[in-house]
Amino acid sequence: MISIYSISALIAAYLLGSIPTAVWLGQAFYGVDVREYGSGNAGATNTFRVLGKKAGIAVMFIDIFKGYTACKLAYFIGLSVTGPHNSTQFVNYQLALGVIAVMGHLFPIFAGFRGGKGVATLFGMILAVNYQAAMICVLVFVLVLLATKYVSLSSICAGFAFPISVVFILQSSIKSEVLYGICVCLLILVTHQKNLERLLKGKESKVYLFKKKQS
Repeated sequence: MISIYSISALIAAYLLGSIPTAVWLGQAFYGVDVREYGSGNAGATNTFRVLGKKAGIAVMFIDIFKGYTACKLAYFIGLSVTGPHNSTQFVNYQLALGVIAVMGHLFPIFAGFRGGKGVATLFGMILAVNYQAAMICVLVFVLVLLATKYVSLSSICAGFAFPISVVFILQSSIKSEVLYGICVCLLILVTHQKNLERLLKGKESKVYLFKKKQS
């Protein structure tokens, strides 16, 4: 059912996702547009590389919050539209809002439609819809990052962990959640195509979170 509330929520979700955290933070506090340096990506990983840990962590958490908050807008649409909060229809609305927020992050209206890769915003969306699967993704991300120092590879592995955990570990009965998990994998592969090419060539940059790179 389409209502003024559901349409308003979708618009709000896109505008939330469109907040170019990395761009605005870099310009406001460092006088730098992160899209002009490093990988040219307006996301947390490139912010880590270009501006350092503090800026990178701030961007990461705000981008996660964007996806999380967008999904929670479903609570303001109304039960007559979404159904009960534990229903499949409600989850579907949350997924729709989250997807719109991710699209806003990828193509932000506030930054000339040049955004990031959407991993942090995707995670915020997963956290809002299925926090158990989100925690499994975090575990996979951290383990792969500690082992390889590659954020891109960690993101890809975490993305694949989501549908696997939903289907085989949590055994979700919501088909849209499973379908969304598959779409997450495809989206991450598409947005990380250049990273995959650099990984295969051994040219991908590493991120050292807990110690400086050895000279």
